[in-house]
Amino acid sequence: MYNLLGRYRRSLTNYESALSYALLGMVGGIVSGLVVLAFELAIRELAGLWGVPGGDDFESLPRWLAFALPTAGATLLGLAFWALRPEDREIGIVHVLSRMHSHYGVLPWRNAVVQFIGGAFALATGQSGGREGPGVHLGGAANSLIGQRLGLPNNSLRVLVACGTAGGIAAAFNTPLAGVIFAMEVIIVEYTVAGFIPVMMSAVAASAVSRNLGIGGAGLFTIPAIELNSLWEIPYIILLGVCCGMAVALFIKASSLAAKLGHWPVVVRFALAGLLTGSLALLVPEVLGIGYDTLDAALHGEIALLALLTIAACKLLATSFSCGVGMPIGLIGPNLIIGACLGGALGIGGQMVWPELASHQTLYIVIGMAAAMGAVLSAPLAAILAVIELTQSIGIAMPALLAIVAANLTNTGIFRQRSAHQAVLRQLRRNLPDDPLNQLLHRTDVTSNMEMSVTRVPALLEASASQPLINATPTWCLIHRDKEDLYLVKGRDLADWLQAQASTAEPADLTGAGIRRWTIASVPVQATLRQAMDTIRSSTVEAVCVYGRGSGGNRVLQGVVTRESIESFSLSQL
Repeated sequence: MYNLLGRYRRSLTNYESALSYALLGMVGGIVSGLVVLAFELAIRELAGLWGVPGGDDFESLPRWLAFALPTAGATLLGLAFWALRPEDREIGIVHVLSRMHSHYGVLPWRNAVVQFIGGAFALATGQSGGREGPGVHLGGAANSLIGQRLGLPNNSLRVLVACGTAGGIAAAFNTPLAGVIFAMEVIIVEYTVAGFIPVMMSAVAASAVSRNLGIGGAGLFTIPAIELNSLWEIPYIILLGVCCGMAVALFIKASSLAAKLGHWPVVVRFALAGLLTGSLALLVPEVLGIGYDTLDAALHGEIALLALLTIAACKLLATSFSCGVGMPIGLIGPNLIIGACLGGALGIGGQMVWPELASHQTLYIVIGMAAAMGAVLSAPLAAILAVIELTQSIGIAMPALLAIVAANLTNTGIFRQRSAHQAVLRQLRRNLPDDPLNQLLHRTDVTSNMEMSVTRVPALLEASASQPLINATPTWCLIHRDKEDLYLVKGRDLADWLQAQASTAEPADLTGAGIRRWTIASVPVQATLRQAMDTIRSSTVEAVCVYGRGSGGNRVLQGVVTRESIESFSLSQL
């Protein structure tokens, strides 16, 4: 079994190993689907403890409880977070993005536990948020932890995390295509054929799990058949996109302003978020929880014009503040509802002004959902595919694309905002390079560029050992003293120097040899070339020694990678 696992690990070092990565994606999808299911069940069971029907029907609660539940829940959650280390409080899609680029796909288990328990408790107590962001984190973390446990190379860890995020979206919405594009467009930020295969397998497997085990079998929403009545509606649809883009820009700005309270104690920040949500719930109980029951009612035309606008405004205010102060909730679901409410309001307005021409209100609601999702994530392809899969109608594509483009242009071009997650990362001063060179180094295993002809040589070399070393002449010699690795020298240079010292029978002190030395650091055999280059730069060295683990747990030298070899590889590939 160990040998089989070892062969599988080695196959994953080749990014083009389609069969190995397809298996990885299938396992990742099953795991992420099960995790999202468990998260959903946890929300329902917790909410049921205080009498919330279905886990999300907060509108049926007495008004005093609608106020007290989010206020008290947020305060308790703040006390729990106060007891945690600051690094353990990092959760959600922002955390996944940060770890993908700065920690090579290694996601800690503590943050995942905080996300699961904290996210379930927050949503069960009526905090205005979504479960998709937590689902993305949980799916990615579960897959990353499996990869870490199996000792898989770090380039495959990043693929596993992408598989987990795709599975999280696919399981939450029953939209496998949207899950695939979300992972490629938002998480990995690149499109390659080799990258698509495992992610697609993961999305299909996660969607199958959700269908068979109860989350998305019949779909989240019941959407009647819709179509565009006339091309004369196109300017009105563009207007809807502009309105959604303005709402998203306001959402991101409000969230950024709330994030400036980060120096306040976490219990105070969370308590304020809960108090705000509870106060709004006294007037608009639909602001509480995930809100998909409200969205379903809007899709069936059961909410009036003024109520739609009020719900959109309150949902925007409550969610942006809660996300900004760091509560363990998502923002995709609330923005879907905000876009749906704006779309519904404009749909009602269109029917009032031009009833014989205007399309059904549901069309505008669905387009508003797509526009808001595309703008808040800066993921237009994921948004359009989500809409197509939810409606089962390709006819929605053209008007939805127009609205998504208008929303994105409004958000980025007029209001100079990036995606919500990029805005948070910018505030945290975390740069996530997505240039082709960076992506190439991330997906390339260190062993693919490693020189394995290397021999460890003691700094004080006995005369009897000189000739065998000269005869072998490895490419590199790693000079060490006791258990400390000192530096690298070229095998040819060391052999020439030893031949010049052949007249003496005394041990040769290699530290006094006048030959070129390469300063070194070390990386594990699971590392990527990106990790090797980052280590070279941060340690100000010229090369890294690649170490694996032997059968006894001891470090075993595998090879050497130099700065020059990485640069040569990059030039040859780009």
